[in-house]
Amino acid sequence: LEASAGTGKTFALAGLVTRYVAEGVATLDQMLLITFGRAASQELRDRVRGQIVDALRAFADPSTARTDLTRYLTSADHEMRQRRLRDALAGFDAATIATTHQFCHIVLKSLGVAGDSDSGVTLVENLDDLVCEIVNDRYLTHFGKERDNPPLSYPAALRLAREVVRNPATQLRPLEPDADSYARAALTFARDVLEQLEIRKRRRGILGFDDLLTRLADALDAPDSPARARMHQRWPIVMVDEFQDTDPVQWQVLERAFS
Repeated sequence: LEASAGTGKTFALAGLVTRYVAEGVATLDQMLLITFGRAASQELRDRVRGQIVDALRAFADPSTARTDLTRYLTSADHEMRQRRLRDALAGFDAATIATTHQFCHIVLKSLGVAGDSDSGVTLVENLDDLVCEIVNDRYLTHFGKERDNPPLSYPAALRLAREVVRNPATQLRPLEPDADSYARAALTFARDVLEQLEIRKRRRGILGFDDLLTRLADALDAPDSPARARMHQRWPIVMVDEFQDTDPVQWQVLERAFS
């Protein structure tokens, strides 16, 4: 689902979940709801719970049915719809309402070897200290011979390194820069930073949040991937809030797993 801010995306998703549960289309634990950012996922969780509670209240007192959804749900099949909604509320903690990174972490842990996941790896929220260490180590290697007039100053090199690490799905351009140009120096340094980052993360047994996405995308790459079959079985219904914020790697995961 994608639309402008304030147009009711989260409200619409919560309404769909409530309707699917009430009508027996799926149980709450069969639905995967993805959004961007922890605050947004908590808001979506609150909205879903709130709409289920509102629907149950409307069954008990029809005068409280103030939305099209609650009026529709209370118009027929009262006993079955109430029971399904009560069951969903009782088992609400089983709902998978998560950020993209949280969802990838859940899946990789469940896949084990199929997800290239190592239980001894530590997930770190911020790689900035490691990026600074790499820049400190590699800056002189690249520009030490041009110390009076380097093509890339140290602050610029650090900014560049942080930017390429923060945006792993972004293609570095130009693809074939002129020799001895600023672009060649910047690209060579950026690629070295990314290569060093992978080496040092594996050596230290750590992962960044974006690694969760790339590992899951790789695990889902083959058409006969066991990960694809498991995810189809686990979540027959998938909803993505704020879909306009999906980056290329996030889309790879969703497209390979569920399309």
